Amino acid sequence: MKIVNMELDFIKEMFNSIAPRYDFLNRLLSLRQDIYWRRTMITALNLPNNTAILDVACGTGDVLIEIFHQTNNQKLIIGADFAPEMLKVANTKLLKGDFSPKVQLIAGDGLHLPFAAHTFDAVTIAFGIRNIIDRKSALVSFFDCLKPGGKVAILELATPANKFFLSLYLFYFSRILPIIGAFFSKHLKAYDYLPASVINFPPPAEFAAIMKQAGFEGIIWRRLTMGIATVHIGQKPLTRISHEEN
Repeated sequence: MKIVNMELDFIKEMFNSIAPRYDFLNRLLSLRQDIYWRRTMITALNLPNNTAILDVACGTGDVLIEIFHQTNNQKLIIGADFAPEMLKVANTKLLKGDFSPKVQLIAGDGLHLPFAAHTFDAVTIAFGIRNIIDRKSALVSFFDCLKPGGKVAILELATPANKFFLSLYLFYFSRILPIIGAFFSKHLKAYDYLPASVINFPPPAEFAAIMKQAGFEGIIWRRLTMGIATVHIGQKPLTRISHEEN
């Protein structure tokens, strides 16, 4: 448990430190593909109006804003993140776009969500699940706060399957990206951590199996931009009660 807490403390400090430059670096290092990836994730959910949505590890609020761009008249939208500086940036962006009255931002992490069972119609998380060591427990937490029939959408960076492109990608990811990231963010370790966390993340089929263990069904995934990102979608069964009630 002590090791887990140290890891969480490091990640929290890292995201607090890079928060002011996070959006700029996302656009720069992904060549603006991160915008397309988030758009694809929300489109894949096919959200109706008048639903309750939770975005875990909401960061600077880009997924929340994409939800507003694609849907109307949502009943409840909440963004949760454990890094206060990221939430400050998100709040500023939401105020600037006149979204703030329609969304709530809370401090919290994916393992300890402060919501009752069957609260949300959809849960999203973009570029956050790989930072959680106990991923199955996080998925169970998402599952429990979803209503029966609710969906989870998980967007995460990945490693390409094509061997030639993989070699180019790994060179960029392990040699070039950390230098650019450290220069602009002024955080020497953050963009060394990023390649390691992506390389160690399970491939789509393996991660889908973890989602199934957490209770989700109808799991599908889609590789994006030659496999450097993946969207997973899963659904809570209509007849399944929460883990808390088992």
